[in-house]
Amino acid sequence: MNSAVPLASCSTRCARTEALEALRERDPLAKAATVRALYATALDGNAAYLPATPIVEPAGLPGRPDRPALVEPRKLGRRSMQSPQGRAVLLHALAHIEFNAINLALDAVWRFGGMPAAFYADWLKVAAEEAHHFSLLVARLAEFGHAYGDFPAHDGLWDMCERTRGDVLARMALVPRTLEARGLDASPPIRARLQQAGDHASAAILDVILRDEIGHVLIGNRWFRYLCDEGGLDPHTTYTQLADQYHAPKLRGPFNFEARRDAGFDEAELAALAGLDGSDGSDGSGRAGGPGRPDDSGSNPPPGV
Repeated sequence: MNSAVPLASCSTRCARTEALEALRERDPLAKAATVRALYATALDGNAAYLPATPIVEPAGLPGRPDRPALVEPRKLGRRSMQSPQGRAVLLHALAHIEFNAINLALDAVWRFGGMPAAFYADWLKVAAEEAHHFSLLVARLAEFGHAYGDFPAHDGLWDMCERTRGDVLARMALVPRTLEARGLDASPPIRARLQQAGDHASAAILDVILRDEIGHVLIGNRWFRYLCDEGGLDPHTTYTQLADQYHAPKLRGPFNFEARRDAGFDEAELAALAGLDGSDGSDGSGRAGGPGRPDDSGSNPPPGV
């Protein structure tokens, strides 16, 4: 007999089932508003997380609009950020990343039962902050005469969510600590190229996103290590095993060592990254001898969340 309950059967207002309802929402702006309202409700104590409540997974996750068209990453072109159109393409790509990040955080809230209440509170906070980032980017995109959905995008972020759907340890290892952490590395050079192009308003949004994403990766590190401690696992060897098992993207420099340190990576992990990067990691830039010159040849967004 299946003991799981349908979405609306919690007698107490259940933040986890409402997170699932928000995940199913197809309209991006409605999703963002719903998530931020749910987080405020939970902060006020008017919704409980109910970790022991099993929830049936509905079909059709995640909810998303018909546009943008989803294509393979290699089919996404590069455009110079020196042109307004190139910056619009970049802003759209970043908005797509943040939209996916809302879904990833919501999925963690509803999917993984039996965790401490703080786990759900953390990931609902992340979802609300990702919704804020999405709203900032969509508003800025509108100033360029475009809307979310106007350009093609890829589905790589949700693909890792699907792969780790049955393993909360793998989810913590490979979404925040791998995909989102790659965003920490990529954001500073993108911000520099925006500043170089004179787009200070867009660069300021990148400042907000980087600040918050450090906190998101820190949350991922905390729960990854919590789960390793609970299972008596070494976090370093466990991460390597999970990355191989789930075919995580290979890590490539340059790395933002300062941000990664703030986000909870330990010195052994940073030393391993420095070995990949050819840097000692001491200057925080991810490049030996200091930050490299910003490249304005393309507008590819951070590969992470």
